[in-house]
Amino acid sequence: MSSFSDNNFVKKLGELNNTQQSIQTLSLWLIHHRKHSKTIVQVWLREMQRVRASHRLTFMYLANDVIQNSKKKGPEFTKDFATVLPDAYKFATKDAEEKVKKSVDRILGIWEERAVYSKHFIEQIRLCKPGATSVPAETDLKSQRKKKVEEYVVTLKKKGFKVQNAEKSAPPTKRKKMDEMPSLREEIEAMPKDETQVVPDAEELVKRLADLEHSASSDAAVREKIAALPPEVSDINHLSKITDKETAIKLFRQVEDACILLSEYNFRLNAELEERKQVGKILYDFLTCQKEQVVKGEEKLQESKQRLEKVGVVREELMSHIRNLPDLTKLPDVEKGLAPLPSAGDLFSQ
Repeated sequence: MSSFSDNNFVKKLGELNNTQQSIQTLSLWLIHHRKHSKTIVQVWLREMQRVRASHRLTFMYLANDVIQNSKKKGPEFTKDFATVLPDAYKFATKDAEEKVKKSVDRILGIWEERAVYSKHFIEQIRLCKPGATSVPAETDLKSQRKKKVEEYVVTLKKKGFKVQNAEKSAPPTKRKKMDEMPSLREEIEAMPKDETQVVPDAEELVKRLADLEHSASSDAAVREKIAALPPEVSDINHLSKITDKETAIKLFRQVEDACILLSEYNFRLNAELEERKQVGKILYDFLTCQKEQVVKGEEKLQESKQRLEKVGVVREELMSHIRNLPDLTKLPDVEKGLAPLPSAGDLFSQ
């Protein structure tokens, strides 16, 4: 498959048509490049706004195919598409024929039936349809936010993170000053040492360090969304400026969306912090192990040097002894000074 780039993806989207083969071919290509899922989703939404209204349904079919067929590979697309689906639904149904709107709603229905996304999230997407004025009950909005937060908690616990229950935990009596709070290094060094712990695997450590580059604190899309929140959602003084029901409803939705967005992001940041602690502990153990091996290596090196010096001394003594031995080539010919042996006849004659 060809390598991924923004321009390459835009070109393929331009060639996309409403046939099953075209959609599945591009879907497989995207799943193959799932490590670029965040970029893919952003480009997909951007290009979706540029095409004609009748072609936006094809973009939704593509997203549906990618989301459902990538679940076995990993949750990247399911999670990243969730951040843009409300806007995408609004664009897909804007100025669209009734038949197109029903098709888009059918996609949402499939996601709900197959539990790709929660019922509350699907309802939230449907609220983004142009012209929708109904406001869900306050209890529904609270349960929706609570449900969304609970889903994130379950996801984090499945990954092995220890997530504190925000409802049951008592608020801190007094916030510690920044200079009194231990640093991440101090927390890691204070962790209990496991004497039976095996040597950390270098490849696993590198992989987890690389994964941290795509963690919540590096999620530019969400950070931009938070930065773009209107001041009305956080400043109570703006309530006095509301003069009609439509403005109040709009602000009500914005506040609820901001609560869900911030709740999700806070849990992701909490998960990232726990992951950084775990990775930091692994890195600390790995460096400690490497230092111990360096010390052992230096000890062995010193032992080898000492042995080499002893062998050198023996060699010098041996060479000195060899140099003091007489030169056999210069010895006199002793055979000439020896008397000849008597013959057998001489022996019998005697």
